[in-house]
Amino acid sequence: MNRKYLTRIVDKTLDFALECSGAVLIEGPKWCGKTSTATEKAKSILLMQEPDRSESYKKAADTKPSILLRGKKPRLIDEWQSAPVLWDAIRFEVDKQGKSGLFILTGSSVPSDNATEHTGTGRISRMLMRPMSLFESLESNGEISLKSLFDGEEFNEGFSELSIEKLAFVLSRGGWPASIGAREKVALKKVSDYVKSVISIDISKVDGVEKDPERVKKLMRSLARNISTMASMQTIIDDMATDDITLSDKTVSSYLNALRRIFVIEDLPAWSPAMRSKTTIRTSSKRNFIDPSIAVSVLSTNPNKLLDDFCTFGFLFESLCIRDLRVYAEANDGKVFHYRDRNELEIDAIVELDDGRWGAVEIKMGAKEIEKAAENLKNFKNKIDVQKMKEPSFLMVLTATEIAYKRNDGVLVVPIGCLKD
Repeated sequence: MNRKYLTRIVDKTLDFALECSGAVLIEGPKWCGKTSTATEKAKSILLMQEPDRSESYKKAADTKPSILLRGKKPRLIDEWQSAPVLWDAIRFEVDKQGKSGLFILTGSSVPSDNATEHTGTGRISRMLMRPMSLFESLESNGEISLKSLFDGEEFNEGFSELSIEKLAFVLSRGGWPASIGAREKVALKKVSDYVKSVISIDISKVDGVEKDPERVKKLMRSLARNISTMASMQTIIDDMATDDITLSDKTVSSYLNALRRIFVIEDLPAWSPAMRSKTTIRTSSKRNFIDPSIAVSVLSTNPNKLLDDFCTFGFLFESLCIRDLRVYAEANDGKVFHYRDRNELEIDAIVELDDGRWGAVEIKMGAKEIEKAAENLKNFKNKIDVQKMKEPSFLMVLTATEIAYKRNDGVLVVPIGCLKD
């Protein structure tokens, strides 16, 4: 039985990219829905990893790649990196036809730097697709729009029906489309299978270098334990080296790079605004997975255990919020950062749009933490040099609570179950 396609926020992004470019590459982790989204737009499809035909497709690519590009446009080339020569063939075809919207490519890994002769700049547009946000999986009602906050529209109160128990589940399940609507045991098994595949197959396959599964598992557990923190490389090495004294910085770096190339980890970069005083800003990124369910799985925890361990739950909740903020921000031509200075003033998320508008977000699970978070946001705002950059469009406390409202001091309190793009 065919599953109903759930609308994705990147659908509009893809439409616009096809209008602007001859080809569009959709990158992202396996199972995040790239092929389904691309199929909705494509008029012909080539599945490079189709078991019965993959070898013949690769031979055709080596012999005459233009054969594989024939078909109604836009033509989907799924998992193009199976035959990297297709990249240059598509670039040439785009130049030859001089039209937009000819090809859609999908890729679950980044090939090596020398796999293609040309970058594709000006011909092939790139976009990153992540697992589903809570709004896309229909668990956020979307009563509060990030776009409306940036546009200065009147703030309307909202109410989230996402209970803390439900939140623990959707966080553990993740935003994987195939898991949406599945019963809990099945959904959690899918995440476990994904993580096992990463550890035993995908991380070695991406660069052809065999990696020790036990080391990969230790690395991912360390990243999970240090999620939403600025854990140093040495901290990661120390975590992994308990029973492995031969572990080197170079080895760990190569493993981390492989995880990035298959879109498993996506660290949160630091923001460097113009400040009133000479404040030293820390530039380390925060450790993060592309979906918090990966951390839940490698830590061998589950929704019930999270409800008994609110410390771990809090760090994972922050990771969930960062995932959703990234999805919503990119739909508005924006990016997400974090801020921390030498005085330990920290802001969990800064959403900055390409036009310079920005908003600051503190992520807190419970109502008791809202007051302190609001004061933190106001203190941070007062340190910004508004002569050199714009005033913030909003200050927000993003929560696991129920009611969305605007405080008397102007700080917004928004449940994650009310937010959308």
